[in-house]
Amino acid sequence: MAAYVALLHSVVLTPQRRVVMSDLRAMAGEMGLAAPRTLASTGNLVFETSAASVHSLEDRLETAFRMRFGKHVDILVREARSWGATAAANPFSEVSERDGSLVLLRVMRMPLPAEASGILEPYRAPAELLQIVNGDLWVSFHDRPSQSRLLGALSTRRLGAGTLRNWNTVRGLAEMLG
Repeated sequence: MAAYVALLHSVVLTPQRRVVMSDLRAMAGEMGLAAPRTLASTGNLVFETSAASVHSLEDRLETAFRMRFGKHVDILVREARSWGATAAANPFSEVSERDGSLVLLRVMRMPLPAEASGILEPYRAPAELLQIVNGDLWVSFHDRPSQSRLLGALSTRRLGAGTLRNWNTVRGLAEMLG
């Protein structure tokens, strides 16, 4: 058995309804995924299954999600070792150790090229830092991300399929995966 993390792009089904993590765990169990567990209420699922490609797991999870909840949501999957390497590659560890909510990781389905950060420059405040590491985008905010113009620019339309997690979640998932 291999361990994986699945990251939902959104847990909002309608303005009045969000995915409940117990329902997400139940869906995973019904799919035959072993030991499904979640972190926080933002669509982070850790599970075990026979070794499989992340793309096939993404397809299976997205199909099951659409069937169960009636809406398509991008779901990105990473193998445990890959997630551990991603967490270890945090280029803003000094900031994240002070305040993990100021460092965000945009996990990408397709790796971003190094020059992709250039399209975000018009939205970046001088104290905000960007770095692409192994195709994923790390952002260090000077102040609360919700107060930054950059946060709104980190969209699927602009960057491709991906999802954001703050350092606290990245680290928590790495710990869950061992």
